[in-house]
Amino acid sequence: MLADAATPAALVRTASRHGCRSIAFTYNDPIIFHEYAIDVAAACRDAGIKTVAVTSGYVNPEPRREFYEVMDAANIDLKAFTEDFYHRVCAGALGPVLDTLEYVRHETKVWMELTTLLIPGRNDSDDEIDAMTRWVVERLGPDVPHHFTAFHPDFKMLDTPPTPAATLRRARRIAMENGLRYVYTGNITDPAGQTTSCHACGGVLIGRDGYRLEAWGLGTAGRCAACGTVCAGVFEAAPGTWGPRRLPVRIGDGARYRWTDPMTNAP
Repeated sequence: MLADAATPAALVRTASRHGCRSIAFTYNDPIIFHEYAIDVAAACRDAGIKTVAVTSGYVNPEPRREFYEVMDAANIDLKAFTEDFYHRVCAGALGPVLDTLEYVRHETKVWMELTTLLIPGRNDSDDEIDAMTRWVVERLGPDVPHHFTAFHPDFKMLDTPPTPAATLRRARRIAMENGLRYVYTGNITDPAGQTTSCHACGGVLIGRDGYRLEAWGLGTAGRCAACGTVCAGVFEAAPGTWGPRRLPVRIGDGARYRWTDPMTNAP
């Protein structure tokens, strides 16, 4: 398949053909292909297909505004809560990421979730997790879901051990004690840490085991079926049945996609 065969129109047609309700921009930060991601998201919106950005949140204010105007949801990495980590490990800075989180939460209609990859000895201390999650509650609110995921040694960090499951569970406990309502563990097998519970009555709203749904306790309008409390989120009326299956997808209509500068019409 040609690398440039996935035009916005071709992606929309492919998603529609397979009954996909959304398209996610992930693995490479969509900020890298900013204009293309915006064009795809705009085409999806016209077709009633949602778009999800998986991103580091490291972006300047002007392109950030353009980008989030057309996105429906975002999973943003909060990689750590110290400038030292961002400087040494990411060659970046924490401040701009925090600015993005507050911007998306308070100035857009984008549904936002956070992910923190916990790396042993780098960003997994009780103090850092406590400070991070207190900031999230105070500045973003208790309803923003926070995912703590396990690190696995790879590439330039082969000398760092994998994250113990106990570390993720400890981070989840600290976050929930600080007031976050929806905290999850990832990259491990942990049904309890992947279950969404009602913050009012404690009933199971969505039971998960990996990609498989094991329980559904949501009533109409995202309310707890037991007590009627609203669960923050974006939900279908009924649970899906896809599970952990994978489907090879062929994308492309033979047309080439070329972005042009809207000011000059030049490529």
